[in-house]
Amino acid sequence: MLVYLAAPLFTQVERRWNRELARLLEERVEGLEVVLPQDYRVEGRFNDRQRLAELFRLCMKDVDRADTIVAILDGPDADSGVAFEMGYAHAQGKPIIGVRTDFRQSQERGVNMMVSRPCAEFVCRMSFNESVEALADDVAKKIAIVAGRADKAASEDVPRGEP
Repeated sequence: MLVYLAAPLFTQVERRWNRELARLLEERVEGLEVVLPQDYRVEGRFNDRQRLAELFRLCMKDVDRADTIVAILDGPDADSGVAFEMGYAHAQGKPIIGVRTDFRQSQERGVNMMVSRPCAEFVCRMSFNESVEALADDVAKKIAIVAGRADKAASEDVPRGEP
């Protein structure tokens, strides 16, 4: 199963946290591969302003390939790139697992309803509990739930032989 981790990736803290969450999820879900867009390089360079179109294509290609999107929704408002990736994935019918550790509240589940409503599942674990391991346990459970739904839907779509 391929999971695309849509998350803010601009600071060392964000990048290290994303990497740790990805590692923990891969440990907890057998056969899981987590895509970290923060690792994308175009011609060996990160975030080259001359190559942003190619970087965008890489992100969209992996959202297309992903079975599930895990979207980190922290901050006073969700990161604009994460919100776009969610909308793109939602338009394709891909399951999205929203994750919020920020205790600030907004409309619904702590975020704008346009970000919370596309989520098939949601994990809200406030930052007062600093355990990334416990968060990974919760997210891994949600991945199993959406994977089970996908398996069931796929089996129901299998053409049946004529009577």
